[in-house]
Amino acid sequence: MGGLPDAGMKATRYISDFLCTGYAIQHLSSEKTSSTMRVMQKRNVSSVLRALLDQHGISPTELHRRTGVPQSTLSRILSGKIVDPSDKHISKIAEYFAVSTDQLRGRADVAPAAHAGRAASHSELKDISLWDDDTPVDDDEVSVPFLREVELAAGSGRFVIEESERSSLRFGKRSLRHNGVQFDQAKCVTVRGNSMLPVLRDGATVGVNAGKCGIGDIVDGDLYAINHNGQLRVKQLYRLPTGIRLRSFNREEHPDEDYTFQEIQGEQIVILGHVFWWGMYAR
Repeated sequence: MGGLPDAGMKATRYISDFLCTGYAIQHLSSEKTSSTMRVMQKRNVSSVLRALLDQHGISPTELHRRTGVPQSTLSRILSGKIVDPSDKHISKIAEYFAVSTDQLRGRADVAPAAHAGRAASHSELKDISLWDDDTPVDDDEVSVPFLREVELAAGSGRFVIEESERSSLRFGKRSLRHNGVQFDQAKCVTVRGNSMLPVLRDGATVGVNAGKCGIGDIVDGDLYAINHNGQLRVKQLYRLPTGIRLRSFNREEHPDEDYTFQEIQGEQIVILGHVFWWGMYAR
């Protein structure tokens, strides 16, 4: 009988140790879950999209070309300016990468094996087809002319915008149709200066849909080519109750420009068209 108290104390100690151990395991598990949730909460569409682009080795420009999602939209998603993209855009991007919309939005893990095969088919290397100005245009291609500034008279300082007879770029008819561009409404413009950095460098080329050239056609934040009193410019446009706003990506050096409808006429500002494509060489 004298041994019972000791046995009881040992049993109590074992139970206490078991309960403490159980609490510790539960506590550690809770901490691990909380840590995992914190990591998952940090993931967003911007970081997921950037990781997918890096993993598949494609640029936002190429993604735009393959999905039809506006380049300005992709740029704002990647920069974090758009934190909740529309389902229309998200579904196109998710379909291309063969992931779910929840995975793209960072709400679910992205398994590399889930889209490896699809990515390989998109990124397989193909031979480059060489051509020059004397190469005939294929039946499935369109030769798109460049717009350029032309001085009215030597030294006059006055310029007009004309189509170049010598400079052009070839686009596939399928790509133009996919972006809603009529073949005869496609133009190209060369970007000059640093106002559109870091998205568009000096010398970048943009494709312009001249069929969308009215103030009523403006989609706030999208890129447009403009004839500003004979000067070719590429800017983000915004509609205002009293006129329009011209915005550069490099806003530190190039602040917003607001023009009333009266000033638009006085400044001879003409919208040449909506930018549907751009490209530039890496430096």
